[in-house]
Amino acid sequence: MKKFKIKDIFSFLIIVSIFVGTLTSCTSDDSESINSSAPPVINNVSIASAGDLVPTTVGYANNVYIIQGSGFSTLEKIYFNDVDTYFNPTMVTDTDIFVNIDQNTPYENASSELKVVTKGGTVIYPFVIAPPAPQLTRGFQPVNAAEGEQITIYGDFFLDPVVSFGSTEATIVSNTLTEIIAIVPAGGDKKYITVTTISGDVTSTYAVGTALYDDIWYGGFAPPEWNNHVYETNNTAAQGTTYFKKDMGGWDNVQGEWSWDDQIADYAGIRMSLKGPDGSKLKLVFNGNWSDDTAPIITLTSEWKEYYFTWAELLDAGHVQNISFQEFTGNGGEYYFDNFGYILK
Repeated sequence: MKKFKIKDIFSFLIIVSIFVGTLTSCTSDDSESINSSAPPVINNVSIASAGDLVPTTVGYANNVYIIQGSGFSTLEKIYFNDVDTYFNPTMVTDTDIFVNIDQNTPYENASSELKVVTKGGTVIYPFVIAPPAPQLTRGFQPVNAAEGEQITIYGDFFLDPVVSFGSTEATIVSNTLTEIIAIVPAGGDKKYITVTTISGDVTSTYAVGTALYDDIWYGGFAPPEWNNHVYETNNTAAQGTTYFKKDMGGWDNVQGEWSWDDQIADYAGIRMSLKGPDGSKLKLVFNGNWSDDTAPIITLTSEWKEYYFTWAELLDAGHVQNISFQEFTGNGGEYYFDNFGYILK
């Protein structure tokens, strides 16, 4: 089979667009009648990319595709999943159509059909519009779920998802495009969660069973009430649904409770999600070492960001006893805290 390259087709289309008026004026009435009555035929569809054209039956919005076949010279309409899709008439020949899939083309509960309408008739071709690759927006909750318990995964573009804990596929109880409820399988502890769809996959940045805070505190490290911090529950958390914040004055602090955890052999360090005024800074005061000149100074942005600190960065700690923060610009501001936990080795 002869292979076509996009540059060959595109060059031909340029020639067609330049001489389309001449070609139209030179075409006889009989030829027009024959071309108009010939029903369209779709042989294949390929994404418009450099190199050899590779036929596909799956497309993505905001990408240009080449429809190849015959009988396209009298093209009137193109539909993807029943959405009337714009096309440039100068990018159409009798055998090729260049078309961009509209960004608003639905991909859920859709017909999964490409329809081409010409004066000679209509042809329908099986063609799936896939969503973008799945995303995790607020991770999963609870992080410390046990085998057989349900977790909720928060994200987007969860069309016909498969959920895996490590290499073990989990049972899905229910799902929408933005949430999945799944059951933790046997052996799911200390495993990362992956969501896979037709468009790709995404894996959590932390593992099951590694939380110190995932909407609730574990291990007794919660900041006491006298810190005057506030917990908020909504869909703007970094993880799950609940985070805490404090309006801190210059050099003010948030102090965690004193506790003890020396069962950290499986871990490489700790993690946390923070945000604050752009360019603001917090000093991480770990295990009560307020005078530590090597303590991490964290520069924040106004968007949630996950931060990681190894034991080596924390004075080669062999245990966790206290997690506190000091405002470190002197200007103060509103600071947000979420998603505390361990980093697996």
